[in-house]
Amino acid sequence: MQPLSGLDASFLYLETPSQVLHVCGLLTLDGSTMPGGYSFATFRERLAERIAAIPEFRRKLHDSPLNLLHPVWVEDESFDVDRHVHRVAVPSPGDRETLAELCAHFAGQPLDRARPLWEMYVVEGLPGDGVAVLLKMHHATVDGVSGANLITYLCGLEPDSLLPLPETAANPAPPSDLDLLRTSVESLARRPAEIAKLLPDLLGMGSRWIARALKRTGMPVPFTAPRTSFNRTITGLRTVAYTSVDLDEVKKVKNAFSVTVNDVVLALCAGGLRRYLDERGELPAEPLVATVPVSVADRSDKDEGSNQLSAFFASLPTQLADPAARVYAIAESNRVSKEHHFSIKADMLQDWAQFAAPRLFGLAVRAYSALNLAERHPVVHNLVISNVPGPPMPLYLLGAKITGLYPLGPVFHGAGLNITVISNAGRVDVGLLAARELVPELWALADAIAAELKDLQKAATGVA
Repeated sequence: MQPLSGLDASFLYLETPSQVLHVCGLLTLDGSTMPGGYSFATFRERLAERIAAIPEFRRKLHDSPLNLLHPVWVEDESFDVDRHVHRVAVPSPGDRETLAELCAHFAGQPLDRARPLWEMYVVEGLPGDGVAVLLKMHHATVDGVSGANLITYLCGLEPDSLLPLPETAANPAPPSDLDLLRTSVESLARRPAEIAKLLPDLLGMGSRWIARALKRTGMPVPFTAPRTSFNRTITGLRTVAYTSVDLDEVKKVKNAFSVTVNDVVLALCAGGLRRYLDERGELPAEPLVATVPVSVADRSDKDEGSNQLSAFFASLPTQLADPAARVYAIAESNRVSKEHHFSIKADMLQDWAQFAAPRLFGLAVRAYSALNLAERHPVVHNLVISNVPGPPMPLYLLGAKITGLYPLGPVFHGAGLNITVISNAGRVDVGLLAARELVPELWALADAIAAELKDLQKAATGVA
């Protein structure tokens, strides 16, 4: 039996038609590198052969009786690749805006929970021999790191090769209702003791958090973020944009300021957000607050679950006009926030997520949306910014060279903007996804992030 972890299952329980919780990856490809040239039939055939050896693509949800237990993963015995792979064409002229508009439409559609939780859209009609792929995977099945790994399982270092697959257990057959019911009862019987065991760590963490907040020596405190136009209730409509910058140029800025690549990435986002908000007369006098997901796979004692995640709050000094001052402020804030974050047990979020209740979570998020509560309390955080390690060398997706890899994370009520960054063969690719009503001009923000690198380069020259 392969039960979902509580954290994995939480992404199912918190999902609604307006708050869809899958992650997407937009890959732009050079179809001319495929042996024999690109054809959809060949692409689909190679994909079907590959995923036959990757259990994650063929597993589906199986609920327990009365939903007393989190769902379990089972083999989809009627799996059909044609239910998941769709051939579409981008409208003329096939530029970045029309491609992003098409992807935004698909990104806003929920996945069918009766089947394995992924879809792939192969987009033709791009200039030259260009092809694009939009891959959707539910957050219950992957986090940023595991999602990137799944993509690499479909890739090779050369057009006619594929990377070796790790050893993975096969998906089990659906268990009997009696077995699930017995496991559910046993799990419920252990729950009081498990909660009692976790409480001391939680209480200790709470006291340390409050002490740091009062002394202002920790990460930003939730509910202290300034309100912006993208901090409202969202609908199911999405908008997508993307951009890319040179990794070597990012590293030059990093070296000039003696900071980390992640500090520079956050500085790019902060500068882009400052430009975007200032041009619209919305720039707050206080710094923005971003939630930054962090992989805890190397610190966790647990190996179950697809999501090995924690998160910290990062201050984005958008109120500072000087790019150099923003970099230094972010570096210091990140140092304090990470120190604070690492003082918290790595497994705490996963431990407590085990007690997530599907009905309670579902009712709560629907009431939160229907009552527009995101506008009725202080802002928890302004947006989500993720930084995911990617491949250092060029990869070929089923024979087609990847020319761009743009991750697109989900948005939430009260935080209708997600910026996800991944390194990719000497580039830093940036994917932006937002609630359409809240950030209708997302390309302006994407271009502002790319333009911010030039200001940081000028500032770095002054430092050197």
